[in-house]
Amino acid sequence: MTGKMEIERIVLGMVSTNCYIISETDGKKAIVIDPADDAAYIEQKLRDKGLELEGILLTHGHFDHIMAARELRDAAKVSVYASDEEQDVLGNPGYNASNQIGIPYSLTADIGLKDGEQFELAGFAIQTIHTPGHTKGSVCYYFPEEKVLFSGDTLFRECVGRTDLPTGSTSEIVRSVSEKLMALDDEVDVLPGHEDSTTIGHERKYNPYVN
Repeated sequence: MTGKMEIERIVLGMVSTNCYIISETDGKKAIVIDPADDAAYIEQKLRDKGLELEGILLTHGHFDHIMAARELRDAAKVSVYASDEEQDVLGNPGYNASNQIGIPYSLTADIGLKDGEQFELAGFAIQTIHTPGHTKGSVCYYFPEEKVLFSGDTLFRECVGRTDLPTGSTSEIVRSVSEKLMALDDEVDVLPGHEDSTTIGHERKYNPYVN
């Protein structure tokens, strides 16, 4: 990572989801990635840091990553970004597994992203990498200048995400990791949706799912 980027990881919710607040070191704009389930806590964190939310990025549509998104969006009047192939999962409580916890939740992303699409937010250049497998519209967000990848539930340290929920596919997640993520440089830092960070180089050596 470069000195330009500040990252705060907040672990939230019943399955310990990593929510990330990203900002420039000297900037006042922020991005929230995968806001989990506690909008008030995230809003307080932003206020404590003197940051203004500029956008919300979703790596995929499962309930543990999205349930604070609507409240955050409405409070800050910003857009929610997700893959244009993930709208069915976001909008269907059966697909996004919120039915399983007895709190049916649905969401529509404001901006649908395509594979390889590049955009700017809060002073950062961001590349969208479509990585189907955990869900059909799972994406990773790559910050090329900082060499940081937010991998959601696609790539974990020495593992990959589960594929037994609706729209999941083991063959697709292996292909996504092996063909798309392993094309990145070894020194790229990987910040996943759960548990600890890793690097592309470490996963290239030790991840049993990498072909």
